Amino acid sequence: MAYRIVILGASYGSLLGTKLLMAGQDVTLVCRQSTADLINSEGTDVRIKLRDEAEHRSFRSHDLPGKLNALTPEDVNPADYDMVALAMSEPQYCADNIVDLLGRIAAAGTPCLSIMNMPPLPYLRRVPGLDTSKLEAAYTCPRAWAAFKPGTVTLCSPDPQAYRVAEDGANTLHVGLPTNFKAAIFEDEAHNRILRDLEAAIDAVTVEGKDVPVKLRVFDSIYVPFAKWSMLLTGNYRCVLPEGARPIKEAVHGDVALSEKIYSTVDEVVRRLGAEADDAVPFTKYASAANGLLKPSSAARAIEGGADRIERVDMLVKLIADQQGLDCAEFSGIVDTVNARLKANRRDAA
Repeated sequence: MAYRIVILGASYGSLLGTKLLMAGQDVTLVCRQSTADLINSEGTDVRIKLRDEAEHRSFRSHDLPGKLNALTPEDVNPADYDMVALAMSEPQYCADNIVDLLGRIAAAGTPCLSIMNMPPLPYLRRVPGLDTSKLEAAYTCPRAWAAFKPGTVTLCSPDPQAYRVAEDGANTLHVGLPTNFKAAIFEDEAHNRILRDLEAAIDAVTVEGKDVPVKLRVFDSIYVPFAKWSMLLTGNYRCVLPEGARPIKEAVHGDVALSEKIYSTVDEVVRRLGAEADDAVPFTKYASAANGLLKPSSAARAIEGGADRIERVDMLVKLIADQQGLDCAEFSGIVDTVNARLKANRRDAA
């Protein structure tokens, strides 16, 4: 059975989209008119390295069994789809046409799978005992999520690392770290059936008898996607320096003892929310993967490019730690540095 999946965001979203197309699903990417015209004309090109191969392979949407099209937000009817994937950066959800689309998605009750680093507020409302009203300061546009029922929103940890190939066009994506998407379940079993069917369909895909990296893995625990937070605070946000940026590898391995301390502190925040020890990724495994991350994080690159708004998982984790009464001195400085850099960019843009 082919499901109809609409993905908000045609950049990182095209990775999930390509995996779904390879599994024979129908995919709609939501983006600006110019990007939609390009995708509808030329399709997408996502480059993934298969295990034991030296070069990346191009997976072009026109060659895949699923059907792809692209629409602007105004042209999307949420009732036409079995599931929505949220693949844009959190500040992008503030645009008027996106706020309108989110309202229509919430009204339709279409289940939403987020592959954002920043968990949507309705998902955090599923965490027992967490006061989400005290977390809104970390969000650019908290009102965008007001109409959603928490049970219809789930979170998928966007562990795969990918970036656009600017010189090759807005319809290309290069996968640098082909790890898995780790999704928590919905509250409704009918929605979970779709999620597990997609997991199985993606898992069954091979190319010339070879497995294709980047799977969808579904977990019963709502805390599994939060394992990414330790990685983000230890690596991604520490790429942001008072002046300039550094690669993720350098951020992690420049002072391994401090990195491990930050990592374990964020793990403790997640455990106090209710996670089990098995939900976490060991620091040694992350540190090993970080050896291959030779570019600054997307957050650092955005700030270097003049952005005055980025996803603030760093601030979100600090606000949660504050609720828990946990001493988070290890990463308070990270938040302060990011705040200062964003403030400077706003000042420069004024």
